[in-house]
Amino acid sequence: MKRRLVQVVTALIANGYLPGFLNGTIYQGPWKRACLPFLNCYSCPGALGACPVGAMQSLAVSSQSLSLYVGGALLATGALVGRLVCGWLCPFGLLQDLMAKLQRCKIHIPLAMLKVKYVVMLLTLLLPLLWVNPVTGLSAPYFCMYICPAGTLEAGLPLLLLNPPLRELAGSLFLWKVGLLLVILVAMVFVWRPFCRVLCPLGAFYGLCNRLSFYQLQINQDNCSSCGQCGQACPAGLPVWEEPRSSECIRCLQCIDTCHRRAISWGPVSVKTGRDISGEARL
Repeated sequence: MKRRLVQVVTALIANGYLPGFLNGTIYQGPWKRACLPFLNCYSCPGALGACPVGAMQSLAVSSQSLSLYVGGALLATGALVGRLVCGWLCPFGLLQDLMAKLQRCKIHIPLAMLKVKYVVMLLTLLLPLLWVNPVTGLSAPYFCMYICPAGTLEAGLPLLLLNPPLRELAGSLFLWKVGLLLVILVAMVFVWRPFCRVLCPLGAFYGLCNRLSFYQLQINQDNCSSCGQCGQACPAGLPVWEEPRSSECIRCLQCIDTCHRRAISWGPVSVKTGRDISGEARL
């Protein structure tokens, strides 16, 4: 319940510009200069901050360089808590968690598909720098244009509903993105967090940070009996007792509540010794 409360409050604060929803406008005030650590479309009528993926791509398109500010902010966040951002803060992650409540049969994602997000991450960073449309002579934020379902749900659909003139401009690209959003929404009912695990470039980046972040999931081997209950409780089905720093772990921390032997903990790790602050060995 604590995690769900944090998710809801974060989503409400990040999209708290009510006049945008009432008037079909986009907030352009000073808060928009702040880059959020999670996926939240810049063009959402209620968005108060900037999406890191959109900001990174926009700068790459306009100046043909990567943003040190956005990259530094993401690196600092990842180095501190890793993929905890996905599990506790991301509004689109909240939507996927809620859709999973409708799940009646669960389909497992093939391991090979879990690697797709790393390809998406590389293409998101490099395509705006390396590929220019031969017709227009311009680059573009390709992930935002062709993939991002959060942008379609949070910005595209509300803006079209609130601004009738924009509906006349919606063409095949918008229909493609709505179709992709519908596919992902349906997938959420059968697969736990399909977008996070297969397509999200931020999920890929934070996943790489999981093994090195200052805060870690840690296993006390003296208490652990390898019963596997933490793996059964893990929504991703991860063997937590064997690999607590998995890149697929969103650090929802459900495994901690499940372990009746209190063998799993979450806390800071000493940079010098590689041990957690309380003295337990880092795995």
